[in-house]
Amino acid sequence: MKKTVNALGDICPIPLVKAKEAIKELQGAGTVEVLVDNEIAVQNLTKMANQKGYGCVSQKLKEQEYQVTLTVGEAEATEEAPVEEENYVACASAKKNRLVVISSKTMGEGNDELGATLLKGFIYALTQQDELPDQMLFYNGGAFLTCEGSQSLEDLKMLEEQGVEIRTCGTCLNFYGLSGKLQVGEVTNMYDIAERMTKADRIIKP
Repeated sequence: MKKTVNALGDICPIPLVKAKEAIKELQGAGTVEVLVDNEIAVQNLTKMANQKGYGCVSQKLKEQEYQVTLTVGEAEATEEAPVEEENYVACASAKKNRLVVISSKTMGEGNDELGATLLKGFIYALTQQDELPDQMLFYNGGAFLTCEGSQSLEDLKMLEEQGVEIRTCGTCLNFYGLSGKLQVGEVTNMYDIAERMTKADRIIKP
């Protein structure tokens, strides 16, 4: 069976959600072709395919139009994916339970200069804790902190070296023109952000 998903113009995480719905409708082996209009969506679909064990081929059809073809096998759809999902949930609940969420360039409300100083101090203070967070998510204005020019890059890189997973919203990077300026961690999407926040045992938002 073959299904085509038109996700042109859809914002994150809708292309990923549509692709997953189409895969469920296959009810076994088949292919799902997803049309998207940005590279971030291509990366998100590719990551999902790698996690689930699907075949994945992407190509640029024209300016701002990409096709991602996901190939789902009988064994992959009925055996491998559920096992991997089970392992992922166990890992998330056992280890990845302390999550720091940063959604602004400043900490608190009031003077922005003071707020920026406070947030820089907060991130430095994290590096000095006996128990480090397992993950840090950056979105909206927080995306600036993981990119060129951020005064917190050295501290964030130190945290990453000690095992803290750092992820920044790809849609936010695109919006602020920061896509090529990420200096620490990985790009993520809103589906992943929502999933990590709902599975976290503790969320810290400065």
